[in-house]
Parts: sequence; structure tokens; C-alpha cells
Amino acid sequence: MIRVLCVGKIKENYLKELIDDYRKRIRKYHDLEIIEVKDENSLESERDSLKKHFKNNEFRIALCIEGKSLDSREFAKMIDETFVKYPCLTFIIGSSLGLHEDIKNACNLKISFSKLTYPHGLFRGLLLEQIYRSFKINNNETYHK
Repeated sequence: MIRVLCVGKIKENYLKELIDDYRKRIRKYHDLEIIEVKDENSLESERDSLKKHFKNNEFRIALCIEGKSLDSREFAKMIDETFVKYPCLTFIIGSSLGLHEDIKNACNLKISFSKLTYPHGLFRGLLLEQIYRSFKINNNETYHK
């Protein structure tokens, strides 16, 4: 199971369409669940909302600017190797406030997609695209160039 745990809802239809497209593509390879928690006014409230969705025996990845940078092949390898040891891989996306340090510390890994800041919905689409790309790479299928 792949879970994307994120703060906030997507409002823009074009981003919903992008996310839904990659959600369908990923489901051909693996179960995918997207969990949205309410966008709050404090990191502490968001932390508490996110922690309610933590599961035992999951591999948690905080998506944050200070995380490790991976290329697409390294990202695919990380996903492939993680599923050998864990039944669930959970990616955590914070709000415009970021992620509380407690959330980052509760994660097995921190990944940065860039030092740039992205709009929340666009980043969610980018994450799903990279997850999809990972399955294509790991299955030696054409898509990745």
C-alpha cells in the first residue's frame, strides 16, 4: 500500500484532474490511498492531525526541503527496496507552514524534490508522477527516458 498523507485539499480542477490521472495509473501497479487532513493555523494542530493517521509497520517519508535529493532511478530503487521490508509506504506532505519537527523525526526518511517551493497541489501531482515513473522503471517498461 502506498499512502499520501497531506495537509489541505485540492481546490483547482486542473490539479484534481492531474492527480486523478496519476492515481489511476499507479493503481495498475499498487494500491494507493490519499488522505487529506485539515489545513490548520499551527504546526502543532497539523502535527496532531497527521499523527492520527500513522500506522504501525509503515515506512514514513517526510517531503521537506532539507531532505535527501534523489534522481528518478534512485527514487524507484528506494520504493522497490522499501516494499521488501514494509507493507506500507507513506509519503507526508505538509502545508504552507511546512512540517512539524515531530513529524519529520517520526519518519524513516526525508526527501527533497528541490530547493524550490511548489504550490501544494502541483507538488502532489509531481509526487504521484514520480511514483508512477518508479513503477515503470522497476518493471522495465517504456516511459522513463
